[in-house]
Amino acid sequence: MSEKLALLGDEAVALGAIHAGISAAYGYPGTPSSEIMQYLIDEFEKGGPIARWCSNEKTALEAALGVSFAGCRALVTTKHVGLNVAADPLINAALLKIKGGLVIAVADDPGMHSSQNEQDSRFYSNFAMIPCLEPRNQQEAYEMIREAFDISEKFNVPVLVRLVTRLAHARAAVSPRKERAKNPVSKTTETNGWVLIPSAARKNYAALLEKQTEIQEWSSNHPANKLTGSINENIITDLAIITSGLGCNYYEENLEEFIALRKKEGKNAPVHLHIGAYPLPEKIVRSICKNTEKVIVIEEGQPFIMQMIFGIAGNKKSIIPCGELDPDNIREALGLAPRKSISLQIDNLPQRPPILCQGCPHIDSYQTIKKAVFALDPRQGHPDVGINSDIGCYSLGVAEPLAVPESIVCMGACVGMAKGASEAGLKYALAVIGDSTFIHSGITPLIDAVDANAAMTLIILDNSSVAMTGCQPTIVKSKNLKNLILGCGVNPDHLLILDAKPTLVEENAVKLKTEIEYKGLSVVIFVRECLEAIRKQRAKNK
Repeated sequence: MSEKLALLGDEAVALGAIHAGISAAYGYPGTPSSEIMQYLIDEFEKGGPIARWCSNEKTALEAALGVSFAGCRALVTTKHVGLNVAADPLINAALLKIKGGLVIAVADDPGMHSSQNEQDSRFYSNFAMIPCLEPRNQQEAYEMIREAFDISEKFNVPVLVRLVTRLAHARAAVSPRKERAKNPVSKTTETNGWVLIPSAARKNYAALLEKQTEIQEWSSNHPANKLTGSINENIITDLAIITSGLGCNYYEENLEEFIALRKKEGKNAPVHLHIGAYPLPEKIVRSICKNTEKVIVIEEGQPFIMQMIFGIAGNKKSIIPCGELDPDNIREALGLAPRKSISLQIDNLPQRPPILCQGCPHIDSYQTIKKAVFALDPRQGHPDVGINSDIGCYSLGVAEPLAVPESIVCMGACVGMAKGASEAGLKYALAVIGDSTFIHSGITPLIDAVDANAAMTLIILDNSSVAMTGCQPTIVKSKNLKNLILGCGVNPDHLLILDAKPTLVEENAVKLKTEIEYKGLSVVIFVRECLEAIRKQRAKNK
């Protein structure tokens, strides 16, 4: 396959997984990782490997574990905060005798373009004691995802492949290679390798610890951990540069100017170590830190490498501020002057935050909530009413002119928070959650609320779509949502389904107010399909 393809980093991962011979892929939508699974689903519909969205990241990884148990290769896709949801099976999977290759492709979001925090998934690989690969371009993304399955089967552990937003969503030429055949189904016969009762888990943990020497040797010799320049044990050099991921690209964009500056100062080019495979290649790093006066670390995300070299380098280090990097914001650490630029002074430029689409059903739902809440407590700030909300398109309702949600924490948190607020004595406790987020993480706290008959109102905004991440379909269809909620034990007399229409705002507000005033658990579902999802489906059907 010599023909080059123009692929997003996400698409390169998807194609690499197909060419690695996966039998199945699972995930939950989350920017910037969503395009991986969407590419795989499109290929699945053409006869490719199985690819399915799941209720959440935990169920996705557990399905992938079943594929591995059967001897086949599986991919899991998630964004960084989604990996938190899958942390339980991930950490335990490191203790299993992985048979079919198991790879987790996780897309971090430095700069928080579409996320509520900026965590670094490399810490998970270190915590789980499993290998991690970090590509710096689309071709590496394709190659590394293929290699990751081989590494998984070599060491019998899961492998993490870490992307970041700029790589996931940028397009470049990729040269694919010949597709590998799928593994045949061959169920594991090493039962003790998969049964994590304490007696077996202790043995498996000891085995994982024993693997670390071999995994460290693999990392130290990996071609992605490339050393440019030489370390002389008898000479202390003034500077070394350590890069990872896209940090290397940005360093190289400044390299010519940086080398010219060093020559002008009578200095040689610095030693440069690029790290693309983890665990950290300790021998190389130790040698660099021992024989260098100053070390500059250029890494995107949290200070993972920096923390690792604390114990190696002592206080001999110079670290670039973390967050999203670019060629300009690393220049100061390299001693380079800022690039010349034009500064435009524009006064009183109005802000343009993201807003809900025109005609979005959430607008009508929020208008209904506002009217009901005002009727309950017209005072400034509505001190008797708490409105906990959640992650999704409807989080945009926090801004004016709607300004409804008062808390947004993580997937499903609003349900438990409303329960806790009601039990603390807040008069009216509301939880506002989307249908997909409810399926993802809202069912279990609803069961808690049922058990306590908490005096709260759960409001589900059912638009039949995971709209914010690309309009993927909700796992549980609208027609089945009612039965699911009743199955959790909700009193049918206090399960209300309303059409989210502008003509019904006044009427719906009266009905909603009645349920909020009920001194027990009530559930109200606002139903109307996402307009953007309808548009996309029509375009697809043409």
